[in-house]
Amino acid sequence: MTVLAGRLLALATEAVADGARIIFIAGPQGVGKSTAMAALTAALPGSVALALDDFYLTRAEREALARDVHKLFATRGPPGTHDVALLMETLTRLMAAGPESHVRVPVFDKAADDRRAQADWSVVRGAPRVIFVEGWMMGVAADPAAAEAPPLNAVEAEDPDGTWRAYQEAQLAGSYARLWDMADAFIYLDAPGFASVHDWRIEQEETTRGLAPGTLDAARRDWVARFILHYQRLTERLLAGHRRPGAAIAVDRLRRPV
Repeated sequence: MTVLAGRLLALATEAVADGARIIFIAGPQGVGKSTAMAALTAALPGSVALALDDFYLTRAEREALARDVHKLFATRGPPGTHDVALLMETLTRLMAAGPESHVRVPVFDKAADDRRAQADWSVVRGAPRVIFVEGWMMGVAADPAAAEAPPLNAVEAEDPDGTWRAYQEAQLAGSYARLWDMADAFIYLDAPGFASVHDWRIEQEETTRGLAPGTLDAARRDWVARFILHYQRLTERLLAGHRRPGAAIAVDRLRRPV
């Protein structure tokens, strides 16, 4: 178990001892959430982990959102691109599950950029003692003024009138806030800054593709650099503390708790 996973386990164990059954864990892309979550659920019998990424809207739904609201919603990740109702329904079913229950959980295929067919969803059997949900923006607060702020980066410059940002903030103040209300506790994994997210996301891309460190081609590096800009404003908002109250683990650029 890594040092980060050990710290996360300690905080989660403390929350469970205080009566928490639903724990949301937030952290920027590439910080190591998935690895830590695997160790966490292995160490806590009766726990189950869900990923916000598995609850994206289908590709067709996001294409409709991009057509009807703003073209930037074609890229998955920002508020508004998740099926929050499905996640809330899944959490409700897991909370009500009994020893013989079978609860189906969606699986998102990132390579196909679409949700898998229900026949390929995962199944949680029995009644989980603890339910973790991990995602990059869990607990972030809404800021209605963001839509009127100057563009933060090149991606936001493609949203000159703030339509894309305004829709995200409305979603955060609405359905996402109701989702946050379901959590008994929040745990945040805090990066030293947004620049680290770029480096971590490059490393993540290389690992996913089975490449040696530093060998990702220039075109894919450019794709990563643009992709993470969709997340910059809310990532920095989280790091600034504009979020639901919770425990936090600060990490350095090597993902070591500090």
